[in-house]
Amino acid sequence: MRDYERLDSFLDERLGDIYPEPMGQMHISIIEQMIPDIINHYEIQPGAKVLDVGCGHGLALQVFRDAGCQPIGVGFGGEAEKSRAEGFEIEETDMSFLDFPDQTFDIVWCRHVLEHSIFPFFTLRQMFRILKTGGVFYMEVPAPGTSCKHEANPNHYSVLGKEMWVSLLQRTGYETIRQKDLAFEVPAGPDVYYSFDSRKA
Repeated sequence: MRDYERLDSFLDERLGDIYPEPMGQMHISIIEQMIPDIINHYEIQPGAKVLDVGCGHGLALQVFRDAGCQPIGVGFGGEAEKSRAEGFEIEETDMSFLDFPDQTFDIVWCRHVLEHSIFPFFTLRQMFRILKTGGVFYMEVPAPGTSCKHEANPNHYSVLGKEMWVSLLQRTGYETIRQKDLAFEVPAGPDVYYSFDSRKA
């Protein structure tokens, strides 16, 4: 028997680690660059069902909607209410326990979310489950060891190296994985995000 009460208690404690993060121009630029890239590269058709896990301020939801997709967000608190007020469907649920049927979405968009998972392999498998065969997964995470010290953030538990993320994605079931380093300067110095995308075979 597994004692899931201890896991529940640990997850409840982690709620105290959460804090709101501002949406700066750099994040806006990346979203406006990467969504068209995903749509064009994978020839995403109008009407595609998109899940934005960790939808934050809702910018990606808006960009996907403007592209003719049907986006749903996963988010919490005031940011979720703001997105609902703009007409988006928002689910308030844990990213590792998404309550959607298997093979629901054409795209699962997961930007700056996986670093917050205490068990990223499990989280990736759950997102894989709800992605349609032939659907596209996008994830973006901060790199460790940069001037921003992302691994020291209170609600970052999985700031992993590039090779480890690729290994987890392959174990999850993705075969051909595109990877890109997003490098830029911030007041603290140079910083890097890793982006990965793949089609579910």
